[in-house]
Amino acid sequence: MRGPNLQRGSTSKKKSASSVAVKATRRRETPVRYCLDEQVGFLLRQVNQRHTTIFAERMIEELTPTQGAALAKLHERGALSQNLLGRHTAMDAATIKGVVDRLTARGLTIGKPDPTDARRLRIALTDEGRSVVKRAISVALAITEETLKPLSASERKSLMRLLDKIK
Repeated sequence: MRGPNLQRGSTSKKKSASSVAVKATRRRETPVRYCLDEQVGFLLRQVNQRHTTIFAERMIEELTPTQGAALAKLHERGALSQNLLGRHTAMDAATIKGVVDRLTARGLTIGKPDPTDARRLRIALTDEGRSVVKRAISVALAITEETLKPLSASERKSLMRLLDKIK
């Protein structure tokens, strides 16, 4: 419903001081320039897409990046609780559970009772898992090499240092 002084089709001629100030400020501001190609998230996504394509083309045993990460971390650290494995590989609880379930179904990992806490399972590599991860390591190094191929050795070190800093 309209106020008592406004009739259909008419508008109030009164403007508040704050709305006048806001409009004046808007006129003086320089327009914000946004170019998608210059946004860090967009660039990181493009680099990730390139890396993921290289990974899919070259990785053995049809391992996914998350499966490869879990196997590599188990190879590096030994048996871990599923929760700790997820934290070490930057995966949430649901993701690491699915990864471990798939690796276990393939015979690459096994859940063993934790010697210090009977309620917990520790995820460990099977003999087959150790064999696969040992072969996958050289492939993973070649994938990294291909991903970083456009960069000099010094640029590679800088990139890795900077990515580690913002993660």
